[in-house]
Amino acid sequence: MRIGPHVLPNRLFVAPMAGVTDRPFRILCRQLGAGHAVSEMVTSQPHLYASLKTSRRANHDGEPGPIAVQIAGTDAAMMAEAARYNIERGAQIIDINMGCPAKKVCNAWAGSALMQNEPLAIAIAEAVVAACSPSGVPVTLKMRTGWNAESRNAVRLARAFEAVGVQMLTVHGRTREQGYKGHAEYDTIAAVKQAVRIPVVANGDITDGVSALAVLLRTGADAIMVGRAAQGRPWIFREIAHYLTHGQAPAPPATEVVRQALIAHLHEHYALYGEYTGVRTARKHIAWYLQDVPEGKALRCAINQVDSSAEQVRLLDAWLAQLARRHPRWPATQASDATQHHDALAV
Repeated sequence: MRIGPHVLPNRLFVAPMAGVTDRPFRILCRQLGAGHAVSEMVTSQPHLYASLKTSRRANHDGEPGPIAVQIAGTDAAMMAEAARYNIERGAQIIDINMGCPAKKVCNAWAGSALMQNEPLAIAIAEAVVAACSPSGVPVTLKMRTGWNAESRNAVRLARAFEAVGVQMLTVHGRTREQGYKGHAEYDTIAAVKQAVRIPVVANGDITDGVSALAVLLRTGADAIMVGRAAQGRPWIFREIAHYLTHGQAPAPPATEVVRQALIAHLHEHYALYGEYTGVRTARKHIAWYLQDVPEGKALRCAINQVDSSAEQVRLLDAWLAQLARRHPRWPATQASDATQHHDALAV
């Protein structure tokens, strides 16, 4: 799998998710089998470059390459400048966000709202490619199948994006109108793959090895991207890789391995966000890890009352050590609606 000059170790990607795929989480996912990770969405508005949120999202200290930064905005010139700004700070791939369905993004006509204005969407892609070309930095783009079911225009836009120099496309198999509801639709992704020569990545409802293989077969995509299923389960990439290679799911990870990974993740999280913010934003990651673990609810409630990173780690580490003695293998069985419709995906 290649993006411009960059050869990736595999075709399993972690999706950019605002408030989730920060640097510690991206590094963890890559350590646990992801071949590529894209940053959280970074604004193209210059007056926000110095904000704490943007500076954290643009922090790539110690992150293995290629470093991919996703930018969002509605002005072609600003988006081009944002690309140059992030390249100066280490970005090796620039990803354009035309897939975010969040209201606060779409209400500003950014993210997936751009799919309603095809001339502007194409102008933005062209401007960003032109800004990145002198540095040899490839441009990728993430979009949805369309704004709604009546206006699925991903194929038409895909051809235009390829024509202006975008080097890889990721398609989430839902419209903006769907948000994250219902099931992903893969026929449009397959049509995009047939329409262009550049790599196409399939995204949406990939939750395990079975669904990953089914989506690859159904769409013909070059790679798959996992989003929400990696929350609290970053080892999903190893599980998918094992299934694609061996045709069967691997054993759950050792609980002690999960314990070590989670504690290390928390320390990196605190280092990035500081004590006050770090403790509070770590709670959601802890909740995701423990959401289906026996007796995890009581621990989550206790964790939410703690205001110290040291105490947060102490409580969690002690509880996980006890869990490891009772369950040598991680006991969670994270199932979702998406895992229950594999048969519908089969070719």
